[in-house]
Amino acid sequence: MATASTESSETSIHSLEALAEADRPTFDLLANPRIEFGAITDPGKVRKNNEDHYAVVRRTRSRKILLTSLNAQPGELPDDEAYVLIGADGLGGGNCGEVASELVLRFGWDLASRQAQWLMKFDPRDWPKIQETLKRIAVQIQEQMLAHSRKDAATAGMGTTWTCAYVVGWHVIIAHVGDSRAYLSRRDKLLHLTTEQTMAQKQKEMGLPKEDTTKFRHILTNAFGCDNDKVSIESAYHQLEPGDRLLLCSDGLYDMVTDEQLRAALHTIYPAQRTCESLRDQALAAGGRDNVTIVVADFHAS
Repeated sequence: MATASTESSETSIHSLEALAEADRPTFDLLANPRIEFGAITDPGKVRKNNEDHYAVVRRTRSRKILLTSLNAQPGELPDDEAYVLIGADGLGGGNCGEVASELVLRFGWDLASRQAQWLMKFDPRDWPKIQETLKRIAVQIQEQMLAHSRKDAATAGMGTTWTCAYVVGWHVIIAHVGDSRAYLSRRDKLLHLTTEQTMAQKQKEMGLPKEDTTKFRHILTNAFGCDNDKVSIESAYHQLEPGDRLLLCSDGLYDMVTDEQLRAALHTIYPAQRTCESLRDQALAAGGRDNVTIVVADFHAS
């Protein structure tokens, strides 16, 4: 994974575990955060088509007292809410990358809407069950991607990455396929939450020098579509805190912008949308060799 971001400033990437307890601010975990979102996608300066797609979705579950003998107080049954942030990067080397990245979002929405229960409260004890649900949904998405390719020969071999953040209160679940990325900016530190599923990453893990893996950094070992029999989904959950800033992005951003530039941009006081625009502008100024997609979420104490 010898990209501009990893070569230039490895010291700007920090361990989430190392920051988990250090100087953690006190806040009410039972009170939902106030969240601000921003998102942008751009074809870049080289490619004619934009094969990326993104979405930010709010899910709510309402309860309302219609009749009761109790002395009910306003707001005694607050709405539950959750948010889904998704970025998908269609594979430019295959057919219909823009179709693949759109379909993976649409198939995911459809399958999620059929779930008997949406996760609206997070309990770490439920994590194994949540992981199994994510694996099942990934299998079903892949089945639908392959079925679509079989019906439409023009889309044979299409593929896409998929990076998703599911936010419930002060918790975020990261689910990931491919080489798009999720980052967390916390207290002026940049935390990398995902691992690139590429040939270069596998070679690095085998001990090869980073400079020897450069030419393999965009050869995916895992993606939706691509006539793959199986898809392996990477998942993890993390507790958020006030001041955190979550970033999802395609390689069109992190290939052009260093980790230090990412850290600095996410540490600014710009609102989420302005931060997305600033990062997009930096990627384009550096050459904009690929489509650029950025989704940012800011977390504040209510």
